[in-house]
Amino acid sequence: MRLTLGFSPCPNDTFMFDALVHQKVDTEGLDFEVILEDVETLNRMALERQLDITKLSFNAFLHASSDYILLQSGSALGKNCGPLLISKLDKSLLNSNSKVAIPGKYTTANSLFKLAFPAYKNTREFLFSEIENAVLNGDVEAGVIIHENRFTYEQKGLHKVMDLGKYWESYTKLPIPLGGIAISRKFSLEIQQKVQRLLKQSIEFAFKNPKSSEEYVCQYAQEMSYDVMQKHIQLYVNEYSVSLGDEGRKAINYLFERNNIHSKNIFVNL
Repeated sequence: MRLTLGFSPCPNDTFMFDALVHQKVDTEGLDFEVILEDVETLNRMALERQLDITKLSFNAFLHASSDYILLQSGSALGKNCGPLLISKLDKSLLNSNSKVAIPGKYTTANSLFKLAFPAYKNTREFLFSEIENAVLNGDVEAGVIIHENRFTYEQKGLHKVMDLGKYWESYTKLPIPLGGIAISRKFSLEIQQKVQRLLKQSIEFAFKNPKSSEEYVCQYAQEMSYDVMQKHIQLYVNEYSVSLGDEGRKAINYLFERNNIHSKNIFVNL
């Protein structure tokens, strides 16, 4: 059986999926057609039901949960790993009319920004990797950065206005739910659980054999230093990626409850 599988070219995703897509683990008769796109493109593809299995922001999953169900492996959750609001300006010079770059309407980063700054409505969508330059060039006064840009903004003369992840943690006392892997509800529970099992095995293989995925990770991280690439993986791939556990599920359920969305049956059973 061949399934379409969408994930990002970011190091955390290529690290987790390497063993699965290159059959370093037994895929039990499943084959995968890989689609590599940035997370907001994947969000929109999920909303249009274009993929069988896909990475997506949890904010997008709120809107796609009638068509997709969440795997309990492969998620990006954690502490001290959330998006940052950055600027060239002093915080006191920013106000509710300031133009702010976001990495996509459906990203969890945008959801966290709206939670922390509800009065700021003047947002502009950019590809996540273009936000630093948009701030530097004066196209916007501030920007919400994600992924490896956490490690590069200071080198470019930008400074942190707020750690939006820490704001979430202080507000909820829960890990930050950034993104997860979901599978179409059109598939049987047997297939859903098989994919969940295989992805968990792929992540466990990557942890046990960290050098095995390096070629695949580096292939899509060519403009990233090796040190930043490793920091990226260490930040976003953790125990919640292997299995959400009670705390991970609680964080995602809270996100649904806060948005007044009925959250029953959003996880594939273990």
